Amino acid sequence: MLFSRKGKLKREFDEKLVELMKNTRDDWHDQKNMADMSVEKSPQLEAVEKMAEAKYFYLFKEARERKIVIK
Repeated sequence: MLFSRKGKLKREFDEKLVELMKNTRDDWHDQKNMADMSVEKSPQLEAVEKMAEAKYFYLFKEARERKIVIK
């Protein structure tokens, strides 16, 4: 009984991680598109884009360590 609960919790948090990865990836692509469309690239805009990229790759690394298959 205890082990089935553990598996259920793992699946639940894995699903949340995948959803968070998708949202973070979309945010990163939005920031990248905004930077590409801008005439002058401000340091703040570049910093926001790099932060979004770093967040996505951190979550990607976490998913790989958890051996999550992303569909």
